[in-house]
Amino acid sequence: MKDYKVLKFLDRFKGLFKKFDIDYKAMRKILQVKLLLDSRRVATVLQNNNSKNDDKKDKNNFISSLWIYLLLGLVMIPLVLIGESYIFQMSIVFGIFMFFMITSLISDFSSVLLDLRDKEILLSRPINSRTLNMAKVLHIFFYVSMISMALMGPSLIASLMKKGFLFFILLLAEIILVDLFLIVFTGLIYMLILRFFDGEKLKDIINYVQIGLTIIISLGYQLIGRLFNFIDIDKIQFSGKWWSYIIPPIWFAAPFELILNNNRQINIIAYSLMALIIPITSIIVYIKLMPEFERNLQKLRNVGMAKKSRSKFSDIMGKIACRTKEERNFYRFSTNMIKNEREFKLKVYPNIGFGFIFPFIMLFSLSVGSKFSEVRDSKLYYNIYFILFAVTAMVQFLDRSGNYKGAWIYQTLPIDYPEYIYRGAVKAVFINLFTPLYILVSIIFLIIFRIRIIPHIIAAYLSMMLATSIIFKINNKDLPFSKAFSVTEKGGLLPAFLSLIIEGALFAAHYFVAKASYGVYIYIIMALIANAITWKYFFRVQGNH
Repeated sequence: MKDYKVLKFLDRFKGLFKKFDIDYKAMRKILQVKLLLDSRRVATVLQNNNSKNDDKKDKNNFISSLWIYLLLGLVMIPLVLIGESYIFQMSIVFGIFMFFMITSLISDFSSVLLDLRDKEILLSRPINSRTLNMAKVLHIFFYVSMISMALMGPSLIASLMKKGFLFFILLLAEIILVDLFLIVFTGLIYMLILRFFDGEKLKDIINYVQIGLTIIISLGYQLIGRLFNFIDIDKIQFSGKWWSYIIPPIWFAAPFELILNNNRQINIIAYSLMALIIPITSIIVYIKLMPEFERNLQKLRNVGMAKKSRSKFSDIMGKIACRTKEERNFYRFSTNMIKNEREFKLKVYPNIGFGFIFPFIMLFSLSVGSKFSEVRDSKLYYNIYFILFAVTAMVQFLDRSGNYKGAWIYQTLPIDYPEYIYRGAVKAVFINLFTPLYILVSIIFLIIFRIRIIPHIIAAYLSMMLATSIIFKINNKDLPFSKAFSVTEKGGLLPAFLSLIIEGALFAAHYFVAKASYGVYIYIIMALIANAITWKYFFRVQGNH
């Protein structure tokens, strides 16, 4: 079996693991097997990318996805190099860094942390739960470290060349501390949930927490910006509010200000201590609680007979939206899948959080310095179009499932036209996932902008319905829930970029047509006609199902 370099590096710390009652030899062997099996792991960020060499042995698809993170990391180089207002610029850098890392942890590694298969196979051997759980954490940390180096590697190299060795070492140490903090923080959150909830309710709570984490991290951007007063580019004043102590990017930015700018303010010292003490303390607490975590993890198996609740709203909308019996049947089937399949929820629901929060983030950003009356009378309600990010993810993940092996059932069904399958499934996603989200956002926008925007709310909804059919048309036409989440697709990035162009074009059409007298009503008529055409013809797929 291949012996990885990371394991040889880990050998240097085996004495430390033994102090925490961890069987290092067993843990090392578990990690070795996990790394070997990871040759088939594909990161969410690359789920739709072309993979020409999937059949090559020992090819780790996750590693081959890091170039995307590397490109994102290049954007942060100017923030690291420009100026010496470290508390400001490094707060932004760590805010962006933590945003990408926590979303990666939620989408790619929650299933690893909550996996029960290891326990069933290994704990029947002479292996204690603490050893197994530490192997899980190190397994995740290995991949998180690679993502971190892809994101922050360009900044590390640039800082070594321009800022000096001290800045480089400090940045490297902070990256490691951030990674440890985020992994353990995620683990502790799940541990708390497992402690108080059970059965199917536990699985639902986990999904809601993932949405909540996504929203909280997104809002963190706005809070960071409110801590600084901009006089000019060289004079940025930090105003330490009381709530700044609960914003982790500020903690990790403070040591740069303390050491490099010799800033000895009480709050800077406090943040710096928090950046060191909180990650280390959380690791110790997590290790101590590992046995309890493993015991509570078994609750994921204790589901009993899950209650399959039927939504009257969903049923009524399904009867209205689906014209044929076959279409209604696949609408109901897809509704059950998206509401009850855990792995689908783990992948898609965090994107619902993005879709919910983005319109308000943009509204908040664009209205800075304006009075509420000015915002109310403005056209900032067009920010509701940012909810379209959720549509793209929902359609792209529609062909994925953790129970994809059951897709053989499509071959047994007496259906000559697969368009019923596709149309029913897409309508199920749009009605059950997107529509409730849109209604909630619309209610908040109506409170802000008053009832004058009702025609625009209707027009935007029709635009998003139109975007859904077009995005389906340009994406791969695999049957719903028929493929594993780890399967890659050829040319997947192109549809994603085209989706953004389509969404932008629909917004522009709405905006410019609505400028004319009764323009918004003209646009609504145009959108209704376009929807009638696209929803009739765009789901006709050639070939057998």
